[in-house]
Amino acid sequence: MQKQTYLVLFLFFFIGCKKPTQTVLKKESYQGLITKNAMVVSARIEASKIGSTIMKKGGNAFDAMVATELALAVAYPFAGNLGGGGFMVYRKANGEIGSIDYREKAPLASTKNMFLNSNNDIIPEKSTLGAMAIGVPGTIAGVFAVHEKLGSLPIKELLTPVIELAYKGVVVTKKQEERIKFYQPLFRKANKDSIIFDKQWKANDTIKYPALAKTLERILKNGRDEFYKGLTAKLLVKFIQENGGIITEDDLSKYQAVWRTPISFTYDDLKIISMPPPSSGGVCLAQIMKMIEPYELDAYGHNSTKSIQVITEAERRAYADRSYYLGDPDFVKMPIKTLISEAYLNKRMSNFSFEKASLSSDVTHGNIQIIESDETTHYSIVDQFGNAISATTTLNGAYGSKLYCSELGFFLNNEMDDFSSKPGVPNMFGLIGAEANSIAPEKRMLSSMTPTIVEKNNALYMTVGTPGGSTIITSVLQTILNVHEFKMGMQEAVNAPRFHHQWLPDEIRIEPKVFDKLVINQLKKRGYYINEKDSPIIGKVDGILVLKDKSYEGGADKRGDDAAVGF
Repeated sequence: MQKQTYLVLFLFFFIGCKKPTQTVLKKESYQGLITKNAMVVSARIEASKIGSTIMKKGGNAFDAMVATELALAVAYPFAGNLGGGGFMVYRKANGEIGSIDYREKAPLASTKNMFLNSNNDIIPEKSTLGAMAIGVPGTIAGVFAVHEKLGSLPIKELLTPVIELAYKGVVVTKKQEERIKFYQPLFRKANKDSIIFDKQWKANDTIKYPALAKTLERILKNGRDEFYKGLTAKLLVKFIQENGGIITEDDLSKYQAVWRTPISFTYDDLKIISMPPPSSGGVCLAQIMKMIEPYELDAYGHNSTKSIQVITEAERRAYADRSYYLGDPDFVKMPIKTLISEAYLNKRMSNFSFEKASLSSDVTHGNIQIIESDETTHYSIVDQFGNAISATTTLNGAYGSKLYCSELGFFLNNEMDDFSSKPGVPNMFGLIGAEANSIAPEKRMLSSMTPTIVEKNNALYMTVGTPGGSTIITSVLQTILNVHEFKMGMQEAVNAPRFHHQWLPDEIRIEPKVFDKLVINQLKKRGYYINEKDSPIIGKVDGILVLKDKSYEGGADKRGDDAAVGF
């Protein structure tokens, strides 16, 4: 969009004059860590340090990805994992792009109606708590596939610091103390025996993970197959089945990560590279950005009534399409070219008016909805050679299924809830799904994870992503727009107040006490329902921006314990 020259002065004046209640962090905190060569931004400083050290030793972004991902399994068991899965998008220094899908899969014994009772109603908690909720994990397959194809250092150099961290232990933060305490009733409900997280952990305590260290040592010694065919596989299957699950050794031995072609599209002078299905992230992001591209967001102003209206209406339409069309590409044919075409998207926005809110019930496919967990984690890495990765990994819900294998030292996912257990009924994140995302053996469940890389003038510009379940797509969107449209740095873009609409429920969720009251009232007058109550946090974005002098600025979200480390 053509930027107006007076806008910078207006924004400077507006930011300087606005009320303190409209900022998430103090102005002096707006610039993130700046480094010249390389950077990792992740949910825990321990993981970011390990990834950065790997690159200091001469490793590339892909080596750092392996180490950071597994370090998060130690330092951030809330979402970091061996028992889950994820997605990674990359851009090599030469401009080559790609992505890997190490999303979990439905076990071979899965059935379409496995979470329904004899009355065809969903059985409470069966897809979210305990062993039946577990999808076949993909994380170890994913990191080993990345290392084999793109890594440069021996695997021993990547896993050794992670194993040392597990033995040494990780200091509990205040936020972690609160999370553990909050979920302890569910730990006790899901597990037959006491687990390490049943203790009353306090901030500044150190939790050591010797069982996880031993599992990682076996993986280091025997490679990827240790997790999928070795002793670890046997112990894992035995544990899952003893707790009522259906995953078998055959399920593990058949699992493979898949290299996929990213979704790529343009927005103004940017090229956006994001994750394809079974992630809905790239398609939805493309739909929303192409729908809002004709509008002068920069002139409307950041988080102004008009900007929020345009973005909300585009989100509403994209999420309606998401729930109906998208699923695992190995099982479902999807009209992706049409969904992200300008002709289709112009038609989708043709009935939008600034005068009045659209109704989700009037937007087609309005009889189905989507739900997905908020408790994912994201990390971004840029190396000294110019390679960049954006990776999002998850157990789905907080601590996944809450089922913890003490012998192996990790939680298992509850990813089966991301399928449409019953098409038209929302999941734990309120997302509604259709037949395209119904359960089938070996199928990958639909996700909102949106690891994204942005180019400008054919060069790397930013790498960005976030946890946040159904809010992932909209949080990534707003961070990119904050930099591109509203001229923020990366930390400022990450700090900025966020909002979210996902078609159903028909509401704009906003972070409380940080939006202009006048804007909120104007939106209400136009027929929008504003929900400040259920959105204390929308995403925890971790991004890296390439500055004009080719140095890097990290944006580590202070809504969590996230940290940027580099050199």
